[in-house]
Amino acid sequence: MFLYIPHISQEEFEEHAEKAKTLPESTSNENKLILYGLYKQATVGDVNTSRPGIFNMRDRAKWDAWKAVEGKSKEEAMSDYIIKVKQLQEEAAASA
Repeated sequence: MFLYIPHISQEEFEEHAEKAKTLPESTSNENKLILYGLYKQATVGDVNTSRPGIFNMRDRAKWDAWKAVEGKSKEEAMSDYIIKVKQLQEEAAASA
């Protein structure tokens, strides 16, 4: 089974990365971590660092979020990122 992923331009991805910076403070940490992982996968690829130590909880959570999307193609990660930003914008607009 093939999943069709429409072509996502780098420009569109970067535009949504800017929009992500304007999401409300109330955006959950879980959603921020999802965005972080997808952003890193889209821009860097698979995790290329070792997992931070137990006493560095913030960086460890970010690393785990990136590791969770390991194996996604750049295009798939970009597409998922854009979809998630749009979803969070809609949720923020609905609760405003």
